[in-house]
Amino acid sequence: MPLQDRSRSLGILILWLMALGFPQVAVAELESPSSSAQTRTSDALSGESSSAAVPGGLVELGPGPDPQSGPDPQSSPDPQPSDVAGTEAFSPQGPLFPIRDNAEVRRFLEHFQTGDRRPIVERWIERSGRYAEMIQSVLRSKGLPEDLMFTAMIESGFNPVAVSRAGAKGLWQFMAPTARRYGLRVDRWVDERLDPEKSTVAAARYLADLYAMFGSWELAKAAYNAGEMKVLRAMNVLGSKDFWELTRGQILRDETKNYVPAIQAATIIGREPERYGFTASQSGPLSYEVAPVPQSVRLAQVAALTGVSLDTLRELNPELYNKQTPPGGTYLLKFPIGTSQRFVEARLQGHRITLATRDVGKPEVHVVKARETLRSIAKRYGMTLASLLRLNDLSEGRHLRPGERLRIATTR
Repeated sequence: MPLQDRSRSLGILILWLMALGFPQVAVAELESPSSSAQTRTSDALSGESSSAAVPGGLVELGPGPDPQSGPDPQSSPDPQPSDVAGTEAFSPQGPLFPIRDNAEVRRFLEHFQTGDRRPIVERWIERSGRYAEMIQSVLRSKGLPEDLMFTAMIESGFNPVAVSRAGAKGLWQFMAPTARRYGLRVDRWVDERLDPEKSTVAAARYLADLYAMFGSWELAKAAYNAGEMKVLRAMNVLGSKDFWELTRGQILRDETKNYVPAIQAATIIGREPERYGFTASQSGPLSYEVAPVPQSVRLAQVAALTGVSLDTLRELNPELYNKQTPPGGTYLLKFPIGTSQRFVEARLQGHRITLATRDVGKPEVHVVKARETLRSIAKRYGMTLASLLRLNDLSEGRHLRPGERLRIATTR
């Protein structure tokens, strides 16, 4: 979106919020995490989840520290463990927020305990053990309620590689535009929506922005599902800032009306699963260490050099589309704890590393579209800006025209 158009949209939003009586407004680009939210939460509430959501509650709790801050697990070239603090799964250390006791929440609480839903929720609880500590640690570092982790229960059933019918992906079911907006890399080589820790950091930032905008976790969750503008329109038409009042109108879809109470019911169960008859044992927590691996190296070769199974490397690095490190420089690859040093030692001992020579489905020519830049095109194809400029004999300040054709480097 051109700068002037984006500024105009933000200005309209701010005036709208002021008219509704909001004391604080966070300037954030307006965009729903999914362009087809209707297909996302309906999946989560009807079967093994591959859909979208955010957890709810009623509390006047600020989002805490700067949501844009936080450690980047790719900031160090040395082997290092994942920066995840230990926290007992489903035992929040941070502030809790009250959950509305009403018919809608009770309906989902009963729904999750009966019929074919019970074994599905048990699988969600079992899977949660792998990611709960990491999610709670990230939320805590952002000053957010740790109960927000139950967003991922409704979003994806704690499945980090879940894909919805609308194309939303990962634990938090981001659509690609929103993922990029919150700092995730999504291109033909890497899709960080599938990286549990990085996508959790992005989701925490987005939730913090939504809370700053609406001042209510219930409205923030509704906006995560339906989009900011849809919630603002419902508030304007109905003249209310209370989510439950908005559910009585026709602006919000049924999927969004069900979304918040479903998350709140999941939160109640998640806080005390045994109380509701869930005895599923939880998986062990996610743990790994990272080490730099050269560009365009296949995971199969890394597995052969380290003795780590290929399936394990794939599970730890699901964001790598082609099962190889992307071009454009070294990549911090995740290894099981205690194994990354084997790769370092293999290189020191002179073991030859063969670069991938086959570029699966990558075009050799890119046709420029409106508003694309040299930098955005280079990022899309996993190239450095310098290599794209050099390959096409261009200067960095060169203005691109729609329809122009650029040569794209291969990994040969």
